[in-house]
Amino acid sequence: MARYDLITVLGPTACGKTRLAVALADRMGGEILSADSRQVYRGMDIGTGKDLADYEIGGHRIPYHLIDIAEPGSKYNVYEFQGDFLKAYRGVTERGALPIMCGGTGLYLESVLRGYRLIPVPENPELRKSLEGKTLSELTEILKGYKTLHNTTDVDTTKRAIRAIEIEECYRNTPVEAGAFPQLKSLNIGVDISRDLRRELISSRLERRLQEGMIDEVKGLLERGIPAGDLIYYGLEYKYVTLYVTGQLEYKYLVKELEVAIHQFAKRQMTWFRGMERRGIRIEWIPYGWPMEEKVNRIVKLMEN
Repeated sequence: MARYDLITVLGPTACGKTRLAVALADRMGGEILSADSRQVYRGMDIGTGKDLADYEIGGHRIPYHLIDIAEPGSKYNVYEFQGDFLKAYRGVTERGALPIMCGGTGLYLESVLRGYRLIPVPENPELRKSLEGKTLSELTEILKGYKTLHNTTDVDTTKRAIRAIEIEECYRNTPVEAGAFPQLKSLNIGVDISRDLRRELISSRLERRLQEGMIDEVKGLLERGIPAGDLIYYGLEYKYVTLYVTGQLEYKYLVKELEVAIHQFAKRQMTWFRGMERRGIRIEWIPYGWPMEEKVNRIVKLMEN
């Protein structure tokens, strides 16, 4: 393990990465550091697929971190994640355990693996005023002047595009050494699953989540006073179920449109992971279909070699 500061287990939704990370932690005395942008929210359990029972193995629970640390309705971000990650990571290493980062949120994973700078970005009223009235396409072109857009997340609304420009402007005018994030050497493991099997697992999982009470979960959040717009902001399950609960979408369209959206999300995840590889992050891909023991043995061998 001396060669590595941590192990990272990544993959698209429904590929079983949590179970793999837990089996690995059980073998090697590890703790899990979640890298999922929605599992941070308390009370958002079924829709985010926390599946906390997966952390039970061999009659004991594997410790996990960065789950249930934010209030629903808040806007947790990558800056907060980095700070929380470092605090949890240091705690794990101080206990002599192996840190295992596990998740599918590419931005969160890459912020650790590439050491994104830790800089809190305040609002810039003057910049915002100068961007008022600009179209989404105009804002997109401005943002392209700061960085290469690897995905469309930053420019799906004018509000998010303005915030992205605000962040990049802050980074441009902040010394490089400010907010430095430690360079961590990670053994990166990707779960390689075929597109057809991935689609099959996503569809069956969605049906199971609906049966387990995902609609009631969203109703409960709304009854607690979480604005519908905030739940829609989280996307996927929370967006479509909220639209259904508030009478804006029929049930049959809820299932159909949500299923399509999750398939598209999984495709975007794989696009991000391939982009990570192009940007210099090496990922060792392990077949989904291998028995769990064989997967763990392979990872242990990669560490030793």
